[in-house]
Amino acid sequence: MTHRKEQQIVISGIGGQGVLFVTRLLAEAAIARDLPVFTSETHGMAQRGGTVVSHLKVGRFSSPLIRPGGADGLLVLKAENMTQHSGFLKDSGWAVVNEASAAAVDDRQPTYRLDADALARQIQNPKAVNLILLGYALRGSRDQTDKIGLLFCAYEDVLAALQTVTTGRRQLRDAALAALETGYRS
Repeated sequence: MTHRKEQQIVISGIGGQGVLFVTRLLAEAAIARDLPVFTSETHGMAQRGGTVVSHLKVGRFSSPLIRPGGADGLLVLKAENMTQHSGFLKDSGWAVVNEASAAAVDDRQPTYRLDADALARQIQNPKAVNLILLGYALRGSRDQTDKIGLLFCAYEDVLAALQTVTTGRRQLRDAALAALETGYRS
């Protein structure tokens, strides 16, 4: 599977869901591939469950923020945020959404849904939604004719980043690896 060298991704969730952790892992994966990377985030009362949005730009860009209609992809950790942030997607963009049903999702762009909350409960780690959804996105599109994955990096790149970020914290690393693998295999 080949991967893009330039990509703009918006990651949306609420405080405590690990939006910034996912952003950090993807940024580390970009750095390991010797790709330039920008990150930026906004917090809206994040400590009280408010919206957290992160912008990740991989490639030769001059500013950290993604303009409306400019994102290649959108990772949505809370389904309700899809309507709020779908305007960031370009017409050819894709979305990966933590969603049990199709009701709240706008289908103008390819949308990949996964009930990451249910999977997190199954592995007895309710805080793992972020990594489950990331693992699912790393698996790429389900269209066998598409030789290009959704993300600029591979599963192995994020695994390596996760190992680096959790050095010295074995219990956290093991739980994170299990969550990432659960999403990837879903």
